[in-house]
Amino acid sequence: MPLRSDYDGQNCSLARSLEVVGERWTLLILRDLFFGVRRFTDLQAHLDIPRAVLSGRLAALVEEGIVERRPYRPGRDELLLTERGVELWHVVFRLIQWGDRHYGAEGGPLRVFTHAACGTALGESGRCSTCAIEPPPDDVEMHPGPGVPAVRRDDAVSRALRGPHRLLTPLAG
Repeated sequence: MPLRSDYDGQNCSLARSLEVVGERWTLLILRDLFFGVRRFTDLQAHLDIPRAVLSGRLAALVEEGIVERRPYRPGRDELLLTERGVELWHVVFRLIQWGDRHYGAEGGPLRVFTHAACGTALGESGRCSTCAIEPPPDDVEMHPGPGVPAVRRDDAVSRALRGPHRLLTPLAG
């Protein structure tokens, strides 16, 4: 019996959410959009994702109102998270933290997230212990962590993320 590819018949908010963000690649696309990747070609190169798969996932995210396409020059669009998409930051952050705890590099996390306003590293819950808030993603800065591998990828996104970078800020390129 083949595995179904949807959650038809599941009367549950989690199942409906998974219909939107639960497909393979989708959370990695969202992660990169939070990291400031805005161009299709940069997403494709950084994720090593087939063009057709990326097109399909982006089309679904646009249709759901999570991502919007915005022209930046004739015939070229950039991809931005909508307000609805930005709400997913805390889910993405917590999955990163969970992954670091259970599957992370021996030396520590690949990335450290700080509250940009005060410089305090965020706890696993996403809260700033100094300010006692859970800052929104545009007030979070990402830094390379102690678990960054010695051998690094050389695509433009990977190179840009080797230094500190504020979330949702477009990567140079």
